[in-house]
Amino acid sequence: MKTNSTWKKAYRTLGWLGMCLLLVQCTSKKEVVSNKDGNGAYATGVYRNLFVENGHTQEEVTAKVNAAFQQLFYGDTSQRLYFDAGTNEFGPKAYLSDINNNDVRSEGMSYGMMVCVQMDKKAEFDALWNWAMNHMYIRKPDHPSKGYFAWSIRTDGTPLSEGPAPDGEEYFVMSLYFAANRWGNGQGIYNYKAYADTILTDMRHREIITGKTITGQATTGPMVNEQATMILFVPDNGGNTFTDPSYHLPAFYELWSRWGPEADREFWAAAADTSRKFFNKACHPVTGLVTDYANFDGTPHFVEWNPNSVNFAYDSWRTASNWAVDWSWWQKDSSEQELSNRIQSFFAGMGVTAYGHVFKQSGEVINPLHRIGLAATNATASLAATNPVAKEFVEDFWNSPVPTIFDQRYYDGTLYLLNILHCSGEFRIWKPKE
Repeated sequence: MKTNSTWKKAYRTLGWLGMCLLLVQCTSKKEVVSNKDGNGAYATGVYRNLFVENGHTQEEVTAKVNAAFQQLFYGDTSQRLYFDAGTNEFGPKAYLSDINNNDVRSEGMSYGMMVCVQMDKKAEFDALWNWAMNHMYIRKPDHPSKGYFAWSIRTDGTPLSEGPAPDGEEYFVMSLYFAANRWGNGQGIYNYKAYADTILTDMRHREIITGKTITGQATTGPMVNEQATMILFVPDNGGNTFTDPSYHLPAFYELWSRWGPEADREFWAAAADTSRKFFNKACHPVTGLVTDYANFDGTPHFVEWNPNSVNFAYDSWRTASNWAVDWSWWQKDSSEQELSNRIQSFFAGMGVTAYGHVFKQSGEVINPLHRIGLAATNATASLAATNPVAKEFVEDFWNSPVPTIFDQRYYDGTLYLLNILHCSGEFRIWKPKE
């Protein structure tokens, strides 16, 4: 394996163009697999453990994963994200909090549920789901967000914003299908599959509703654009025309094309293919960076209220892990390997342990602070990468502590949990029992 200093020397000598040409030698020619189930973990049942591949023992990996869960779910108040919230007629409730903003978000709740189903923590899963259904899920038939989850709620259950964010719905649906398959369905809100089917149907077919929310009049429709076969950034006005690259989850869409409502399975299969093509359009040809928001053709989409919308910033961190997990599970499009090589080579040029976390898409540094959340997703990119430096990204993540810094604990912490499961081979497809 080349050392980090060797890669730095190559970068200084060759420059960006030469570096890219060097990495092409480590990348196979783009290949699209035509068989339905691909050649990845879905077909083989084999999940790579990147930490063991780097020389760590399985016992060390298991201990590290368990310690991360224990700290972020049951550590002291300076460490944890998970909080009990009493009981109702459905049982215990709990929420996972964005500590920095003192709220609860559909993103974090659905991430927490995914962590719990992967780690066989049914009690915590059910408590989070109970809180989400009690405080976030909107049932009023004339409400613009009917059938969706309010994306931001105070910890006491009162809403801050009643609009939905599709990444939350995506992870809710996937975690519920996995829960149904791993644990079986219960009654009421714990009939996991029934709720997964309902939410997934609404994501595509929800009627356009105009009405009042706590922040004013709103119009909301489906979470996908039918013509583009693509997830939207937000489903407002029934015709939103841009997306968030980090919301694209082809690995999940493939499963929905098998387990979701039959009428929509063809759509989700097509959406998986669309997302793979979209990644190639949205990534910079040299840096591999994507922007927080993008048009359907992959070009950056600017919005005035988010100056980072055209930068590689916080949402963007997740995109490389999304395409790498898709490769790990399905291995249908080898361009995902090329994309991992490209983005890792960009960050390696600044030092695997030293790169910043906000950039212009062309590579100019905006914020030079090295963040654990980005280190986590870049490590997961190694599931698809073929260049030797990929191991260094895994080791940087291994050496990164579980986040405790107040303004990083929530976002970096949830990404830490999700990606330590990916890198350890413990984030798995839970198939229906035969």
